[in-house]
Amino acid sequence: MLFDLAILFFSALFAGLLVFLVPKISSLAFKLTLVFAGAYLFSITIIHLLPEIFTASKHPSTIGFYILLGFFVQIILAQLTSGVEHGHIHEHSPDGHTHSFSAATLLIALCFHAFMEGALLAHPSGHVHQHDTESLLLGIVLHKMPAAFALMSVLRSHFSSTRKAVVYLIIFAFASPLGSMVSSQFHDLSLISDDAFLIIYALVCGNFLHISTTIFFESSPEHRFHFKRLLVSLAGAFVAVIAEFLM
Repeated sequence: MLFDLAILFFSALFAGLLVFLVPKISSLAFKLTLVFAGAYLFSITIIHLLPEIFTASKHPSTIGFYILLGFFVQIILAQLTSGVEHGHIHEHSPDGHTHSFSAATLLIALCFHAFMEGALLAHPSGHVHQHDTESLLLGIVLHKMPAAFALMSVLRSHFSSTRKAVVYLIIFAFASPLGSMVSSQFHDLSLISDDAFLIIYALVCGNFLHISTTIFFESSPEHRFHFKRLLVSLAGAFVAVIAEFLM
């Protein structure tokens, strides 16, 4: 448990701080990294999360409703974050000035999403996630790292103080571990039922489906065939299958 929490925290922190070590990253390289993460996230949702929550639920149609709700909730969150959670880096407007946005709103929206992701790593007895969660943990990490890098890129251009940007990054890095700890504690103290956990999982599944498909669509806005992107997508799906069934 502590090891998973440490991975969640330090992976996001390290990815965000990479902005200072790699001030300019190739647009193609970053997009391909996002495509790999998106393919892995989509695949792990399809082969891991969805089968488990539908199998565990006594009312699959109700679970389907919450997955759909999570999808549309993510659309709302994306409006607040400008897509930072799936790797968007909006530093400057066409006139050369930084975008006007609320850094606090951005942080709150991202932390809410990250908190919900962390809650997936709880282990409610008798329901989902009875086997190892390494594949799911890897999916969350692969998603959080580009998000942390994009967040720090935006904050670095928004704040004149590097220290303030790093403080925001640290808060974001804590969100997923906190979600995991609170979720586990609530279940251990019977403050939340297993059925309520299933609703949380369904909502986050909807989030994941929106984020992963958005990454695919936005990586090729002109809808052209790109062989490299196809290979990277297949690699992400392959790693997800390996992590799920062979690890």
